[in-house]
Amino acid sequence: MTKNMDVIELERQFASGVYPKREVAIVQGEGALVWDAEGREYIDCVAGHGVANLGHCHPAVAKAIAKQAQTLITCPEVFHNDRRGELLSQLTAHLPDGLTRIFLCNSGAEAVEGAIKFARLSTGRPGIVATMRGFHGRTLGALSATWKRKYREPFEPLVPGFSHVPFDNLERMAQAVGEDTAAVLVEIVQGEGGVRPGSPEYFQGLRELCDERGAHLIVDEVQTGFGRTGCWFAVEHAGIVPDLMCLGKAIAGGVPMGAVAIGPAVSELPTGVHGSTFGGNPLACSASIAALEAFEREGLTQRSAEMGAYTQERLRAIQSPLIREVRGLGLMIGVEFKTRVTPVLRDLMERGVLALPAGTTVLRLLPPLVISRDQIDTVVAAIAATLDQ
Repeated sequence: MTKNMDVIELERQFASGVYPKREVAIVQGEGALVWDAEGREYIDCVAGHGVANLGHCHPAVAKAIAKQAQTLITCPEVFHNDRRGELLSQLTAHLPDGLTRIFLCNSGAEAVEGAIKFARLSTGRPGIVATMRGFHGRTLGALSATWKRKYREPFEPLVPGFSHVPFDNLERMAQAVGEDTAAVLVEIVQGEGGVRPGSPEYFQGLRELCDERGAHLIVDEVQTGFGRTGCWFAVEHAGIVPDLMCLGKAIAGGVPMGAVAIGPAVSELPTGVHGSTFGGNPLACSASIAALEAFEREGLTQRSAEMGAYTQERLRAIQSPLIREVRGLGLMIGVEFKTRVTPVLRDLMERGVLALPAGTTVLRLLPPLVISRDQIDTVVAAIAATLDQ
């Protein structure tokens, strides 16, 4: 039988070393559960950093991938393709009104890069205003919009023209957006920044501010999209439609994919101005079609809203002086402690629950939207037990 340490040692020999890894080797998954190399079961509240909204190995997605892999795997966008066309049609039907053009790529960071380029091209301006605590990816353009210094400093100088202002502070944003601003780039819920939702009034004010000053509004929905917050997209909570919306993570049921949704204020994009070798490939498109159909068929956005409310209620009922606040939207939940979160994460893994940090003191829960009530009860009980020892 393969042991966890066999897998771990093999990876250690050849991996780049850039990832801080936990001492476990995950080799199988189904629904909201994963298993390690020795057969131990875990409730997965990491879900691939919010990729596995449908759960692991969803049958419809697996079937679509297998069928497409035997038909046509790659087809660059210099040719038309049936799967790509079907996906574009279905995805557009779920987007906020007005977002009728889509650029397909391979990840959320690529989507952010594309949106930045499209905004600069459309407006003829260089400036991008992002927010403190925001996270948008690690490629150079996305990294320039990301706030945390530990991510940025090793790679400076970054792309010029980026600035940061406090999140959920319209007055400070109004001071920063000027005649050279191409776009404002925000998350509806700051994930890496501590699972912090902004107020609807803030985002509605941003929409008006961008309209008034000729800047585009870019919303990063890479983690919040596809039911995670209890709506198809988190902008629905704010009641706004952005000019550019960045998508990724859960878009294709676990297969790498990203997209930029484009609104009417963005000028027509000249042929050849941007591109992606693997973007819109038939394999990823088929997986995404199956994922979109499963989200709708299984009512997972409503389920996310209901199970998220239940989870937050249960977490708030934990009697512990170590908990400062429970917050979030849908099944994107943060538990802020008065102490460091790393020991909590380590203890939870020993108790069969996998979770994420969001900064040094926040526990982030991103379970698959198919997680059961019993599994949520188990997760909450494990958190309570961890804090009670």
